[in-house]
Amino acid sequence: MNHLTIIFFALAGGVFLSIQGGLNAQLGILLKNPMLATLVAYLFSTVFAFVFALFSLKSVPTIHQVKEIPYYLWFSGALFSVIGISLYYYTIPKLGISSMISIGLFGQILFSSIAGHFAWFGLPPEPIDLRRLAGISALVIGVFLLNKK
Repeated sequence: MNHLTIIFFALAGGVFLSIQGGLNAQLGILLKNPMLATLVAYLFSTVFAFVFALFSLKSVPTIHQVKEIPYYLWFSGALFSVIGISLYYYTIPKLGISSMISIGLFGQILFSSIAGHFAWFGLPPEPIDLRRLAGISALVIGVFLLNKK
């Protein structure tokens, strides 16, 4: 797959996350509980992920491969996902979708830059250099301009 296609997929993923944030925040308002909206979203996400996994599965992991996975990887990503998504559903109605997404994106860029610099999570290192600092600074300015009343 070429680099341009991967960039397009990343862009589409961001659009889809904004759409789901708006729709599920609305669900949280109507249910009067953002955690209940999170639960509903994850229940349906489980069904969709199961169907997608069935169609994309090329091989089944062996028992040995499954046993080698550190125990915390089975639940820690899901825990952070539920907390993060619930915070989205809670804050979107209070801040507005563009403000919440821009502030949330800033949090993602800031943390991912630090995590990339130190190669956390076993991923390749992405050292913070002047170019990355300029990008983070531009994002801070953009978030400020988007949220200035």
